[in-house]
Amino acid sequence: MARQETAHSLKQEFDRRSFVVGGVMGGVGLLLAARMGYVAVAENEKYSLEAESNRVNLSLIPPRRGWILDRYGNPLASNRADFRVDVIPERLTDPHGEIETLGQLLRLDAARVADLHDHVDSSHSFQPVEIASGLGYEDFAAVSVRLPDLPGVVPQRGYTRYYPTGPSVGHLIGYVGAASAEEFDADPNPLLVTPGYKIGKDGLEKDFELTLRGVPGARRVEVTAQGRIVRDLETRDDVQGDPVQLTIDGPLQDYLSRRMGLESGGAVVIDCETGGILALASMPSFDPNSFIGGIGRLRWQMLNENDHIPLLNKAVRGLYPPGSTVKPMATLALQRLGIDPEERVSCPGGYQLGSRFFRCDAVHGVVDMRTAIEKSCNTYFWHMSHQVGYDAIAEVARLFGLGQEFDLPGTSQRYGTVPDSAWKMRRYDQEWSAADSLNASIGQGYVLANPLQLAVMTSRIASGRDLLPSLIFGQPKPLGPELPFTPEQMAVTREGMFRVVNGHGTAGVARIDIDGVKLAGKTGTAQVRTMVSRGHISDWASRDHSHFICYAPADNPRYAMAVTIEHGGFGSRAAAPIARDTMTYLFDPVAGIDILHRLEAGWGGTPQQRMAQEYASFAAAAGVTVPPSPEIDTRPQQVEAEARLPASAVTPPVAPTPAPTPTPAPAPTPPPTAADGEE
Repeated sequence: MARQETAHSLKQEFDRRSFVVGGVMGGVGLLLAARMGYVAVAENEKYSLEAESNRVNLSLIPPRRGWILDRYGNPLASNRADFRVDVIPERLTDPHGEIETLGQLLRLDAARVADLHDHVDSSHSFQPVEIASGLGYEDFAAVSVRLPDLPGVVPQRGYTRYYPTGPSVGHLIGYVGAASAEEFDADPNPLLVTPGYKIGKDGLEKDFELTLRGVPGARRVEVTAQGRIVRDLETRDDVQGDPVQLTIDGPLQDYLSRRMGLESGGAVVIDCETGGILALASMPSFDPNSFIGGIGRLRWQMLNENDHIPLLNKAVRGLYPPGSTVKPMATLALQRLGIDPEERVSCPGGYQLGSRFFRCDAVHGVVDMRTAIEKSCNTYFWHMSHQVGYDAIAEVARLFGLGQEFDLPGTSQRYGTVPDSAWKMRRYDQEWSAADSLNASIGQGYVLANPLQLAVMTSRIASGRDLLPSLIFGQPKPLGPELPFTPEQMAVTREGMFRVVNGHGTAGVARIDIDGVKLAGKTGTAQVRTMVSRGHISDWASRDHSHFICYAPADNPRYAMAVTIEHGGFGSRAAAPIARDTMTYLFDPVAGIDILHRLEAGWGGTPQQRMAQEYASFAAAAGVTVPPSPEIDTRPQQVEAEARLPASAVTPPVAPTPAPTPTPAPAPTPPPTAADGEE
């Protein structure tokens, strides 16, 4: 029977449905109200912060790096206010097009634009990439007005690292650059990906990163939804990093580096009273200013293809047979073993050992210990080392710093070899031979040292103390005890070194006499290959290395020095004149600068000028036209060599002349073998 629908039943059904729908709607309303209450009350702070974040942009201000100072408080590395442009890859809408536009606005050469494409493609999306720094206001403004069309481009005012003497301190101080992805992964500090921030990449800049870093500032600005700045709200200034003061004499460092000229090698000057390093130079070098914005591929290729290896710090990482520079040290070892300095040895022009005749450089006749140093007679040292054995000499060599690594920040040292019978057995599983003793006694064979070690050896001979080199001013290493030699024994060695320069020895070219100040020293010529012409004859890579060690004043030593010139020929030809002129500068700056300016006029200018010429030629050979280099700041700098001149003696900068044709790259050099002679 069909159900009868009445008005009453229809009303009841409608009421039931209305109640259900109303209940559901009421429940939803209650939920919405509860949620609104929760959001408005419980999460008020969260959403207020997010709303404020959309309205206000907070950015870090990179801190200014602490200065690196020389011993007199003058900056070797400082900061310069500048305009710069960076890009953040993840914010670029058209990376290729925007970089091309920036290249046109900033007049970047094609090589630089290509480098920027590579940097943007290889960087993390959040990692800023520097486009250009050191911009003029016009270029900065040209980019700023185009910002609506260039999302991801960040022009800003800031500070950039500046090295007043450029290549003169490249190896000593290192350089800075943007943090790599690996460095950010190791230290996920937001500061590392802040546009414009640079970290230390090498040398002292890297070792003292946390000291030099400082505390970042912050800037709050009100922005539109599109990110356009409406107004500044608040700025917190950054706190500059702490300075680091070195024992380095800034003008001396610049002079020594520049005086090395077109040569390849390393040189070190040490204070004989404290052990402080006054200069540590390696040339050719690189300009750390060119690394700040990321070095371009062409410049990097130029540095890598240079056979003089400008990226190697030869003062602490270059290892060379020290040659005859070890002979003064050897005479102290011989005296310690009871050899009478007056004992005479006949030099007929060489030494017979079994069936082999070791040839000396000349027939020296009958020589005693002092004359053996003065004339650099190999026969004398061969005779004595065969008599006493080399192991005892090796012990004294270590006492004078050879084979040691010193506690110096920012230096990655290679400490070379002081061989003996136990060393050869460990290394080659062979017995030490008499021929090994003969070679080692004149600084050849297995013996290897760096210029820093030779300078330390010289400072210990000059002072008679176990001096330790230091590099941080105000933190001298404790003065070591007096060396275990009598004053009479030290006097014999020092007299021999005095006669090398001021008598009839091998370094008359190094003679100076400035208000009674005289030099004592020792030349060294380290053979690189056998069966080739000695000295300067033959191709560059086959020539002997040139060494010279010295100290001054000879009667009251204050400065000790070692110079090593790769493939420079005889020690008296290449290394000794550099040491002579540097010592001249220390005691007579006007005379020293006059010598330097005359030499630089023939070399093609200062290192910065020569590097600019070299890069322009290299780029032209690669088919790339580079814009003219910005003019070098010719205003007097406190750490330039010229800073030591009286105002009336300052001369204008050297006009550059065309650089000489570079030497062709040589074939690889085999390890040094036994030597038959020296000087």
